[in-house]
Amino acid sequence: MSSNPVLRFSMRLLPLFGLCATAYAQVAPTTGNPAATTAPEKRDVLRAQVLLDRAYFSSGEIDGHRGGNLKKALAGFQRSRSIDDDGRLGPDTWAQLERDAVPPLIQYTVLEADVAGPFVELPTGLIEQAALPALGYTSIGEALGERFHASPKLLAKLNPGKRLDRVGEVIMVPNVVDAAPLPVAAQVIVDRSERTLMLADADGKIVAQFPSSTGSKHDPLPVGDWTVESVSVNPVYYYSPELFWNADPTHVKAELKPGPNNPVGLVWIDLSKEHYGIHGTPEPSRIGKTESNGCIRVTNWTAMLLSQAVKNKMPVLLRE
Repeated sequence: MSSNPVLRFSMRLLPLFGLCATAYAQVAPTTGNPAATTAPEKRDVLRAQVLLDRAYFSSGEIDGHRGGNLKKALAGFQRSRSIDDDGRLGPDTWAQLERDAVPPLIQYTVLEADVAGPFVELPTGLIEQAALPALGYTSIGEALGERFHASPKLLAKLNPGKRLDRVGEVIMVPNVVDAAPLPVAAQVIVDRSERTLMLADADGKIVAQFPSSTGSKHDPLPVGDWTVESVSVNPVYYYSPELFWNADPTHVKAELKPGPNNPVGLVWIDLSKEHYGIHGTPEPSRIGKTESNGCIRVTNWTAMLLSQAVKNKMPVLLRE
């Protein structure tokens, strides 16, 4: 659930449950097939998803499956490299994707801090969630999935017989930890029909693209020119049921504490359009595939990246 609520935010930071405290010195590259347990076509898809993520033309949660988000990511990447934007994995596209010659998977050693969590049992209702002291990850699979931009199911498939909750276990993860710095952005562009959020440089060139969920019939995207007003990391979410057309009539106002499973995730980027913003989500697998309650949803890791890329008063174009 997102937006059209009256939101206030706390800059009080909680531990990111392993998301940022990574100790990447314990990550090592590996060579060979991207995933020996998958078919060749799926290995190509997985490799493409990882390389697109590193190039900041993300297909969203890395899951090894071909879908609409991957096709849009490929088309955006192709346009940025002056390649025919057919959204397919042809020779020219592979040549551009593989310019850095990095392995798509790396080894990661599970740390004690990873296993320690803390992890929470998350109730489904907002009112019940409001009773929790924090809205942290529900499992180490979810936490490691967010760190490596991958679905927990993919991590399990890449590591048959491995235990993600065992300190010292060496597992295979997508190689997304040491990408080149994001190019400097001068404008945010959100395209409703494509369900994408893009960053453009001062010359108008698109330098990054991410899938997004962008409004609905009841709460349409507020098309127009706006600006970034502020950025809040680990926001508190203040739920006001009267602002939602589909709210449970028995609901009352509630305060939901920070955490990756907060309704607006780990970041809220406030826009000059009242009650609207760009924010993270507790459900990364649904980004670009479902509607929102008006705001612009992205994955938590994308939201964290955007929190460092945008600045106050940066222009934001919301378009059809």
